Amino acid sequence: MEIRNIAIIAHVDHGKTTLVDAMLKQTHTFRDNQKEMGETLIMDSNDLEREKGITILAKNTAVFYKETKINIIDTPGHADFGGEVERTINMASGAILLVDAAEGPLPQTKFVLKKALQAHLKIILIINKIDKRDARPKEVLNDVESLFLELAEHEKHLHFTTLYAVGRDGKVFFDLPARYTSDTPGDLSPLFETIMKKIPNVAENEDKPFQMLISTLDFDNYVGKLCIGKISQGSLKKDQPIVLVEDNKILGNYRAQKLYTYEGLQKKEVDNVSSGDVVAIAGIPELTIGQTITDPVNPVSLPTIKVEEPTIKITVGPNTSPFAGKEGKLGTSRQINERLLKEKETNLGLKIEQDQEGANFIVAGRGELHLSVLIETMRREGFELQVSKPQVIYKKIDGVMSEPYEEVTIDAEKKFMGEITEEFGKRKGEMLDMVSGGNSVKLKYKISDNNLLGIRSILMTKTRGTAVLSTYFLGYFPKGGKLESIRNGALIAVKPGEAMTYGLVNAQDRGILFVSPREKIYEGMVVGVASRDIDIEVNVCKEKKLTNNRSAGEGVSVALTPATVLSLEQALDFIVDDEFLEVTPINLRIRKKVLSIVQRRVVKRNQN
Repeated sequence: MEIRNIAIIAHVDHGKTTLVDAMLKQTHTFRDNQKEMGETLIMDSNDLEREKGITILAKNTAVFYKETKINIIDTPGHADFGGEVERTINMASGAILLVDAAEGPLPQTKFVLKKALQAHLKIILIINKIDKRDARPKEVLNDVESLFLELAEHEKHLHFTTLYAVGRDGKVFFDLPARYTSDTPGDLSPLFETIMKKIPNVAENEDKPFQMLISTLDFDNYVGKLCIGKISQGSLKKDQPIVLVEDNKILGNYRAQKLYTYEGLQKKEVDNVSSGDVVAIAGIPELTIGQTITDPVNPVSLPTIKVEEPTIKITVGPNTSPFAGKEGKLGTSRQINERLLKEKETNLGLKIEQDQEGANFIVAGRGELHLSVLIETMRREGFELQVSKPQVIYKKIDGVMSEPYEEVTIDAEKKFMGEITEEFGKRKGEMLDMVSGGNSVKLKYKISDNNLLGIRSILMTKTRGTAVLSTYFLGYFPKGGKLESIRNGALIAVKPGEAMTYGLVNAQDRGILFVSPREKIYEGMVVGVASRDIDIEVNVCKEKKLTNNRSAGEGVSVALTPATVLSLEQALDFIVDDEFLEVTPINLRIRKKVLSIVQRRVVKRNQN
């Protein structure tokens, strides 16, 4: 049987997961009466993926077309999850590059294409969503060709096949239809035929000794750890002896207890597997991504997976607030450590080390989104955490202190252009390009990660949630000027208790509140953002004093403005160096590191 292994790469929201859905349905991977036939985003199985509308975890699936097995690897489109992209591209010999016919190539398109070309994958370009009102497929093709010229390292990288599609309708065309409607006949046959013709068959070298690089890990409640990867050469039978190898050193001798291949969304147990297929093997209790499994007669390592270094770090530790232990079931240093080590096994872009000063851990990742997804996942699992402000990781290069820089692209309506350019000007961003068309504008900046921190939520506020912001890692450059804090001061609670309407009405004159009546408060908790650039202490638990002549509600004539609720990403953006974010399964609270008003004043006096 012939095998084709293909990765699907694209910018966020260009229709990647929708196209995979259509491929699964049109190859009759599901029976007509199976519930998946009526579902969308079948591959985005994780709750966070469905909520955010992005792919976070790379996944494997397989379809059969004319007796050929096509393994499909659905990869994330966001650079923050680059570790997922890097390890899964390893398993593919070709890639479908999906580009939106209106938006064209965006920073993440550039990121994933660069990775695919570095791995020498055969590229099939699909210009998707040609049914959009503002679709411009011919211009987009020119833009993609320019991108290939910029990124190609060899002349062979410039030879790619172009197809046109409406992924939502499950239709792909060799040539651009003159006028597309939902009645235009078509299916995915052109795509499958192109895969058969252009992507090499990897079912070869079956007679050589077995060798497989571990690209991902999974866990099964019955058989324990599973290692997943593409078989580079040879074949393997159930119960056959295998060895685990790293740097050409044997780490242990084992037997292949269970073998699985992929069919649709399911793992299927088999008795033997052979070269080229993407498989899962059980029988090795301790292993990590990047190690090699081989036949005992040929214990030779395959080249390991190279992952770009993290650029942002945060400190994560047990919750130390007065409410610690009340809202989560997991919160000790040992439990947090075990969970982070488990995450590190599969999340290649992550680095974790113990903080020398106590029970905390320094977690480094590829960006704010990468780290916030980890925190949100832990929160949903019942963890209570205390998180510090994200910090940029500096490096010394040729004796010069350097910091990471990003290329940032912002798509927004023209009327918000003034606010966006003003914000980037304050943050010392260097404008690289500006393209205006119709009612929208696309701005491109080069800016340090340090000055980029916190910009997403600010731009969302200034553009009323309409701006689309994308980043592309440019590399490390000499350290530039750092932006002074542009956040106003905090409104800090001076008394513990329950927030009262009377106290909140008095406090709202001094800024914007984050808490509502009857919410539990402790001393040192940040209950809002001040209207000035200094911290202001407020008593939101203050009640209206009752007298013989007055009722409780009398005298409170000012309306209370509803509280502003921050998301996890916004809260991480908001906090400053002397604050923590308290994360529990139920609440997010911002607090000062030093809770006592007296001790805070002593610290401040000593600093001055």
